[in-house]
Amino acid sequence: MESIYLLGILFVLILCGAPIGFTLILIPFFYILITDSVPLVLIPSQMFTAIDSVPLTAIAFFMLTGELMTSATITDRLVALSRALIGRLRGGLAQVNVLVSMFFAGMNGSVVADTATVGALVLPAMKKAGYPSAFSAAVTGVSSTIGGIIPPSIMMIVLANATEISIAALFAAGIIPGLMIGLVIMLINHYFAIKHDFERSHERFSIRRAGREFYRSSFALLIPVVLVGSVMGGVASVVEAGAITAMVALFTGVFVYRTIKWRECGDAFRRAFRNSAMVFIIIAASGPFSWLLTSLGAINDLESWLLGLRDSPIIFILALMLFIFLLGTVMDSAVNIIIVGPVLVDVMAKAGFPEVQAAVVVIVGFLIGSVTPPVGVAYFTAATIAKVRLEEVAVALLPYLGGLFLLLFFIIVIPELTMFLPQIMT
Repeated sequence: MESIYLLGILFVLILCGAPIGFTLILIPFFYILITDSVPLVLIPSQMFTAIDSVPLTAIAFFMLTGELMTSATITDRLVALSRALIGRLRGGLAQVNVLVSMFFAGMNGSVVADTATVGALVLPAMKKAGYPSAFSAAVTGVSSTIGGIIPPSIMMIVLANATEISIAALFAAGIIPGLMIGLVIMLINHYFAIKHDFERSHERFSIRRAGREFYRSSFALLIPVVLVGSVMGGVASVVEAGAITAMVALFTGVFVYRTIKWRECGDAFRRAFRNSAMVFIIIAASGPFSWLLTSLGAINDLESWLLGLRDSPIIFILALMLFIFLLGTVMDSAVNIIIVGPVLVDVMAKAGFPEVQAAVVVIVGFLIGSVTPPVGVAYFTAATIAKVRLEEVAVALLPYLGGLFLLLFFIIVIPELTMFLPQIMT
């Protein structure tokens, strides 16, 4: 019962706008202060333990890669390439929004960065073309979830670190689900494009134009190839691969495209440092909060409840999805993955699922929560950029959320969707 009260307090504080990292530390601090159950020194000790891992260093490099790409206008080239490939389709800008997110996902690994960067580039064009603002914001927010699934994924690194799963195997397992999420979103886009007679480009598809834009974007597209290839091929660790891709992004912007000055590089480094610090604060703050939930028995209760349903596979899967959905609607996806993610991976493993598949399920489920009202960060970001009311975006999101949770069900019941590529690696 105590754990339910604490989670309720956490939820209320987050809704009131309290910083997540501060809140996660504040609750165990006052609990220890009131109960005097353990020394307060346990809080900094748990915080240090939570971030005492070399692979987490890769997060800073992925943040830097994304900032350098944005500063060097590399993302603009990806938009031009996407428009050359699929801009001719009915509702082409909506489809471009998704395809750019898929390209960007292979270079950054952050849902928030994807939403903010792609939204700033594509949303004004969609508004000018006559798309409803709520629809545009919904497409931008939901397609940004791909940024946390197609490697590199910051959340994959965090969860792999907590569960001791191979990061390379997890990266490989995320490729097919990430592509399928993009496909599902594009199919829903196509339905609405036909229904509402959205725009389509009058410029015919040209192989020459597509080839020209592909050439202009070739160095940008090299970044995910270098990253994923080096990690999955065992050539470099995830930290080394992150450093290499950041250097490639820097070299591309400064010497190849020549669209970024050294002063702008300094700004990119500062933004990457700030954003990385925010992520590490949340990871560190989750340490004391996780300890508190474990000591109160909340983690064991959750495991016992879910494992009690494993004799009926369908009920177990539906209960798991319902739990992920409900938690995703009231808690930040990063907090969910850090605190609850390892528990759910362990539960699924005990129920007979491969650990890698379980990790992908958890990540996909909670990243869908990042666009689920009322606290989804991508949901807020997209609505803010589009300058549209949150409730309008929430309504526009419903078909996409339904499609993504249906896809999550298939990811659970068809292990080959996640395990095919990792098994090829072994």
